[in-house]
Amino acid sequence: MTEEDVAAPHTTEQPDGLQVTAGATGDIHLLTPTGEIDHHTGDALRRALDLTGTPHPRVVVDLHQVTFMDSSGINILIAAHRTLTDAGGWLRLARPTHAVQRTLQIVGIDTVIDCHPTLTEALDD
Repeated sequence: MTEEDVAAPHTTEQPDGLQVTAGATGDIHLLTPTGEIDHHTGDALRRALDLTGTPHPRVVVDLHQVTFMDSSGINILIAAHRTLTDAGGWLRLARPTHAVQRTLQIVGIDTVIDCHPTLTEALDD
């Protein structure tokens, strides 16, 4: 699958500034957060990752527009990974910015959640 295959995205925005665009490509949910993911803004991402009731949910979070992520963002991703895996699905991360990639590596989340340098790789089954 490619970026061009993403269908009808919709956007939710947290008043504090994090915007999350959600779309789908086939049966893969694609989330693209824009801005900073922290204690004040993380709820927008948490809500977008809540796919309760979706059988075998598969989600790619495209991080190329995230400028900062603290431990709150890490915790949101870990919780989503567990929930999605328990539901028979998966979570993948794509295109993290240098700053976000460094955070993912420092805490070791890149060894727990599949991280991909490109969106195309993350979308491939």
